[in-house]
Amino acid sequence: MGNTLKEIAQQLQASPKKVQLIYAFNGVGKTRLSREFKELVEVNPSGEEEDASENSELAQKNILYYSAFTEDLFYWDNDLSGDEERKLKIHSNAFTNWVFVEQGQEPNITANFQHYTSDKLTPSFNTDYSEVRFSLERGGDNNIDNLKISKGEESNFIWSIFYTLLKEIIEVLEEEDNNAFDNIKYVFIDDPVSSLDDNHLIELAVDIANLIKSSQSELKFIITTHNPLFYNVLSNEFNNTLYNDSTADNQEPLYRSRESKKYRLDKRSDGTFVLSELGRNTPFSYHLFLLSEIKVAIDSEQVKKYHFSFLRNILEKTATFLGYKGWVELLPKDENGNPDTFANRILNLSSHSAHAGEEIGDIEEHDKEKLYELINFLSAEYKFRQEIVTNE
Repeated sequence: MGNTLKEIAQQLQASPKKVQLIYAFNGVGKTRLSREFKELVEVNPSGEEEDASENSELAQKNILYYSAFTEDLFYWDNDLSGDEERKLKIHSNAFTNWVFVEQGQEPNITANFQHYTSDKLTPSFNTDYSEVRFSLERGGDNNIDNLKISKGEESNFIWSIFYTLLKEIIEVLEEEDNNAFDNIKYVFIDDPVSSLDDNHLIELAVDIANLIKSSQSELKFIITTHNPLFYNVLSNEFNNTLYNDSTADNQEPLYRSRESKKYRLDKRSDGTFVLSELGRNTPFSYHLFLLSEIKVAIDSEQVKKYHFSFLRNILEKTATFLGYKGWVELLPKDENGNPDTFANRILNLSSHSAHAGEEIGDIEEHDKEKLYELINFLSAEYKFRQEIVTNE
């Protein structure tokens, strides 16, 4: 039986874990879950609902969260009439006011942004931090001013502001004589920057994990993502103990692996949701999840055409990982050593339909049998492990 997002938010709030990491496909409800969680826990010290106006003091909040709603604080003025003075407008609120005006974090924001993009791409803020312009330094007279950056770079810039804010708050909470942010109890991060290349995405995941693991306050962290690589790196990092001094004889851990918990969020056909716990020592793998979904469909006799798309996705990723020229080379071979032509045809037709008449979800029994055959072949030939999940 599934749960509502509010009930799942209550489950997350009740957990004693320092870190809860959640994987979910796009469109399942990660951002809505972040809102449900925010509404659940967002109260001021008096117990009354927090003033949600933009003049609310950041120090009075008890949750800090990053999501698509955070990005809504920033919007473009593209100078449609002159097409020259392009700038990113910043909607002032407690979040932006504290990080820019009160703490003067502009240099750190710029450094973090350039670290994950380019040191040639420079943001320039106006005096009241209500807008920012971007320039690209090329040397000589080739500099580009008032540049409209890409959507990925924009997302990275906004994340850099949040990351700088989070880092500062964690450091402030470590100070014994400073209780400026004692009210903040939760940090909810929903899909930070998924538009980075793999190298920077890995680096970002490691940086987030190390920052969270170094936090010695009572802060609790919830991270959701649809990116398998980002999830796996975070999962591995949260499985590693962090020591205060790795060279000391008696090492004192700042963080232990048992302080984290990993989940997968799924949406059921009836509109409810299921939060499945994933093994602490078994990072989630996207291709294993797809494989498990196909096996569930086979066992329940609910195979549909899109399951062939799942299988092709698995084959493509496996072929790339193993160094084959194409996924067809992974198919069973006939007596002449050639790839199974029927399997090749059914995977192509089912995953790349060109005609409206082919969009019917149901498939013929013979095609289902071929899917069973291919799954058994892949599991045996390439030693895929079955992903095991437990439902709480």
